[in-house]
Amino acid sequence: MNENSGRLGGVVRRLTAPFGARSLTAAQITAQTEVAADKPAGIVAEKWRVLHDLTTAKARLGLSSATLVVLEALLTFLPEVMLAPTKDTPDLVVFPSNRSLAARARGLSEAALRRHLSALVEAGLVIRRDSPNGKRYARRGEGGQVTHAYGFDLTPLAQRAAEFAALADAVRAEALAQSLARETVSLLRRDCAKLLDALDVADGCGDPGEPTPAELRERYRALVAGYPRRPEPAEVRAIGEALEVLALALSRALIARQESKKLSGKAAHFERHIQSSNPDRPVSEKAFGDGKKPAGPAETGRERAVADQSAIRSTYPLHSVLEVCPQVQDYARSGIRSWDDLMDAADLIRPMLGISPAAWSDAQDAMGPEAAAITLAAILERSASIKSAGGYLRSLTERKRDGKYSLGPVLQALRRARLNRNVML
Repeated sequence: MNENSGRLGGVVRRLTAPFGARSLTAAQITAQTEVAADKPAGIVAEKWRVLHDLTTAKARLGLSSATLVVLEALLTFLPEVMLAPTKDTPDLVVFPSNRSLAARARGLSEAALRRHLSALVEAGLVIRRDSPNGKRYARRGEGGQVTHAYGFDLTPLAQRAAEFAALADAVRAEALAQSLARETVSLLRRDCAKLLDALDVADGCGDPGEPTPAELRERYRALVAGYPRRPEPAEVRAIGEALEVLALALSRALIARQESKKLSGKAAHFERHIQSSNPDRPVSEKAFGDGKKPAGPAETGRERAVADQSAIRSTYPLHSVLEVCPQVQDYARSGIRSWDDLMDAADLIRPMLGISPAAWSDAQDAMGPEAAAITLAAILERSASIKSAGGYLRSLTERKRDGKYSLGPVLQALRRARLNRNVML
């Protein structure tokens, strides 16, 4: 089996042919040519590591899982863990019978076993060394050492171990990159969805040249709808880049609206402070001195608003409101000690309840700032039983405009519910 008869490309090797009707294929010729008769010194590979690398890169090599099961079974017939072919030892040939091999190959049928063995030979992972009669066996010398072996030569696994390791590393790196790309897409989808929700309830207007929230949401829907269920790596990268651009656009729009909200919030707070600093004196008197200038329609409206404000504060004392709506105090920065503190807390609660700026502005216009803040505190107390706080507030606003809404029954209902809870406790 190991006699030399010629030189081809500097490698001394006589090719061997398979037994019976099997023909010598180009893959078998290539595999035998690459295995030199005088084996290079220092080739050492751990057989299970090679199998692990082959399992990782099986798709690149065109191997099936069942084929690798057969290769694993062949490796179990080699006592040594290290694949180390040398000049002084026979080839790494294993010679199990089909019955023994099938028993270690998860009980594969003989037909399946022959098919997967042929796949290993054609892939150049093993070389078939057939005996004159096609049987697999070994001849031993006087000392018991193997001198001639007929079966499957595993030398290519040792010689190509570095190739398999590099291929497996490339597959692992590609899988890691794909996994990271998928994670990035998932994070960007979550961020874009929540940024869009935040943009819907944010105050302020964007720049004229910037896309509207509706346009940004439509872009997001188009990207998500076009994402395939089993995307290719290029598709994952493409949608990741598109979502990154969209997330940056949403961030710019949201930051601009947040800055606008801060500016408008400071102005509104300053206006409330002026109105409530001296409720007994009409605003028109402060604006025009000692009342020498006749009051016009605007001044009359302001005086009416101040009167309504005073009526709310006197009819529903702040301590009584906080007694039946205690949850609102959890959202005050430094506690609620004045009506301004209550209205500031209401401004913080409004987006948390999902109430749009437009709905909140309508409620303040119809009810007045104090009554709107009390109404929002009452909604907060009943938030567990209210499906849509924004819709509920709009309905109360319409009832107020029709003269059918009053704070008294609302606060009384909350007080009765609180008393009932205390009795049950």
